[in-house]
Amino acid sequence: MDYGAFINEEFTLKPHSSGKLDNLTFAVKDVYNIKDYKNTAGNPKWFETHAPSNKTARALTMLLEEGATLSGITITDELMFSLNGENIHYGTPVNPIDMNRIPGGSSSGSAVAVAAGLVDFSIGTDTGGSVRLPSSYCGVYGMRPSHNDVPIEQVIPLAPSFDTVGWMARDLETLITVGDVLLPKATTPKIDKILLEEQCWSFVQEPYQTILKDVVENLPFEKKYINVTEGDLSEWSNLFKTIQGKEAWDIHGEWIEKYNPPFAPAIADRFKKASEVTKEDYEAAKRKQNEIILKMCGILSNDTILIVPTTATAAPLKGEDASSVEKTRAQALKINSIAGLAELPQVTIPIQTNDGLSIGLSLIAGKHFDRSLLQFVAQHLLGAKEGKFTSNK
Repeated sequence: MDYGAFINEEFTLKPHSSGKLDNLTFAVKDVYNIKDYKNTAGNPKWFETHAPSNKTARALTMLLEEGATLSGITITDELMFSLNGENIHYGTPVNPIDMNRIPGGSSSGSAVAVAAGLVDFSIGTDTGGSVRLPSSYCGVYGMRPSHNDVPIEQVIPLAPSFDTVGWMARDLETLITVGDVLLPKATTPKIDKILLEEQCWSFVQEPYQTILKDVVENLPFEKKYINVTEGDLSEWSNLFKTIQGKEAWDIHGEWIEKYNPPFAPAIADRFKKASEVTKEDYEAAKRKQNEIILKMCGILSNDTILIVPTTATAAPLKGEDASSVEKTRAQALKINSIAGLAELPQVTIPIQTNDGLSIGLSLIAGKHFDRSLLQFVAQHLLGAKEGKFTSNK
């Protein structure tokens, strides 16, 4: 079956040498520069108006140097400015779990390529959830690292305050091995405290809330509910959108005004709103972000994690009305703004549901404790995807 995951399925790069990723294949989102290759960034006008790259992104080189083989370039939502996974120009990749449901975006093709078994792992980008959300919808593991911990040079940006290199895999071992290649070396303090973000859990529909909480309850640690903000999480997601919008327009606005590229209506509207963000609002939001970084640093010390649902529901059906789509996006941004604003690592674990779908369970650690986070998942959540639990406490 053609899952429509690739913008260029034939493009391959052989490993540069042997290493930890020997015999593994991967796909990459069409926003990573590759020497002599021209990206689309999900939009034909981008392809038409940009030259081939003169350098390959460092993150890709790191993988090739450890023995991985690049096997295809995947579809992205236009300029990474969507969480749906739908592309009006190049098609919508087919969600292997249920072809009637959206795959999630913007790293849609990367998630589908992994979920369909076309590659062993894939590389995407995550700004507001673009690895985490499609991982949840397509039933794969996904990792957003601490901001700036993995080199993101030679990657088309959306909002540098939040842009990260992310990766996805069908199995936890591969996810961790890729992390071992990409993440900086660090000590791995033992995590033994669990917090749950109360507002995030209130968004989750049944039966998914019960399914996810069953996994959490199986963890042999005391759990405590908290609210990371004294107000509503919409305040955080609005801060996120203000910063993201200003940076996206600062980077892409001149190109948009010059070439008037054809965008899907929702993405065009997003860029229009981005163009209206003032410098004063942006600077105020950045000050608030710095306060959030300090606050979350205090909440998530080196022995503590925060557990949230990755998404409020399983993958929505294609063709849902605009209000439903926007509600889903708003909830996703509230949940995902926590790690985004605070520059934290977040791993999402696919949990199978009784109706044959998948929903992600996310664990967030303190900044730069990415390796501790992955180690915790390996020790305590191996088998959670299939409803089988192991803990090595």
